[in-house]
Amino acid sequence: MMIEDLIRKNRSCRRFYQNQPIKMQILEGFVNLARLSPSAGNLQPLKYVLSCDPKTNEQIFSCLSWAGYLKEWKHPEEGEHPSAYIIMLGDTTIAKECGIDCGTAAQSIMLGARETGLAGCIIGSIDRDKLRNILDIPSHLEIRIVLAFGKSKEHIVIESMSPDGDVRYWRDAKSVHHVPKRDLNDIIVDRFLDK
Repeated sequence: MMIEDLIRKNRSCRRFYQNQPIKMQILEGFVNLARLSPSAGNLQPLKYVLSCDPKTNEQIFSCLSWAGYLKEWKHPEEGEHPSAYIIMLGDTTIAKECGIDCGTAAQSIMLGARETGLAGCIIGSIDRDKLRNILDIPSHLEIRIVLAFGKSKEHIVIESMSPDGDVRYWRDAKSVHHVPKRDLNDIIVDRFLDK
């Protein structure tokens, strides 16, 4: 699969076939992709909690907020919850900040998921205190993001942004998820060509 095709398919999925399990070996493979990814100063401060256990998954699910732009939609219904999670942690004994590493690692993991036929969602809206207590995460490990995975139950399309510049994703009457993107010429500020 070409990288552009993989990136186009790598949309934030929020509805899954919950009854289709994901093996721990698959999650470990995703984390290995993150491990092999670049790290600022090569400090490698990221650590991970992995879950493919339905009971633990539901506890994690209870700590997450979903799709802020979809006001009428609270979260995936029972039967549409993720089948697995990776919780990304920053080890503050290694580095106080790991923002660049988080983005790089998350993208590597999500592209790996897409390549295996799974879908995912990077979630930053987390009740971190509740999640820390539920999973007994030590205080020196900062909860950065939660990555949710499963077999996609959604049809997601990329479309051109409307002239009014509205960035909000939306769902139509058939539950197709629409994601507006800025035009390439709108994000390139300048071009310098060899003369």
